[in-house]
Amino acid sequence: MDRKHPTQAQRPRFVHPSKAHGFTLIEVLVAISVMALMSLMAWRGIDGMLRSQSGMQQRADDIRTLQAGLAQWQTDLDQLSELPGTTSWHWDGQVLRLTRRANAPDEALQVVAWTWRGNPGRPGGGDWQRWQSAPLSLRADWQNAWALAGQWGQTPTEATRSGQVQIHPLAGWQIFVHRGGSWTNPLSSAGAGDTTLTPQNAGLASGSTSDQPDGVRLLLTLPGDQAVTGTITRDWVRPVLGGSP
Repeated sequence: MDRKHPTQAQRPRFVHPSKAHGFTLIEVLVAISVMALMSLMAWRGIDGMLRSQSGMQQRADDIRTLQAGLAQWQTDLDQLSELPGTTSWHWDGQVLRLTRRANAPDEALQVVAWTWRGNPGRPGGGDWQRWQSAPLSLRADWQNAWALAGQWGQTPTEATRSGQVQIHPLAGWQIFVHRGGSWTNPLSSAGAGDTTLTPQNAGLASGSTSDQPDGVRLLLTLPGDQAVTGTITRDWVRPVLGGSP
């Protein structure tokens, strides 16, 4: 039996694969350079967003702490107590001492104190600080706490610092009182000058007054290099007056 040779049409066709082309060294270097540039641009964008977010967070934190301090200042003045035999208000140019009703069900009293304390290491050169005692029920305990508050305002010790809270960095503060229908310097009756306290004149004021005023004006000078700057004014009026001075 004769074998038939396959015709040209029946023969299998072999397709040769096309020759593969790779990237040249120059193309690889260009691609790497482009990707590095894009990564750098993305990193700068992310870094800018993080810095902006951090600045906004810092500003929000500063505002919250300042608002908390002002709210506490308002509460202390609103809760002033004028029980016989106690002093409700005393300002000596360095520290403001107050006797207020404590947040306790037994009608206890509490001594609180506010001051601006110079500190060259802090923004603005100092801090706004508050001190408070434990709730007091005995007159002897009140007298001791009143003396400790004065000591804390002038020369703090380890014992008195236990009741201290650092409110906010300040460049200085001023206090004015409302008496006799006008705003006056709280030390004017003692012949003292300006009550602005700064690193240069802190502790130099003299004289004192213990008469509870009809109103108190607080001026806080914030450091210029902080998230919140400028001067804040806060007025307080004795609730019994029923109107603004």
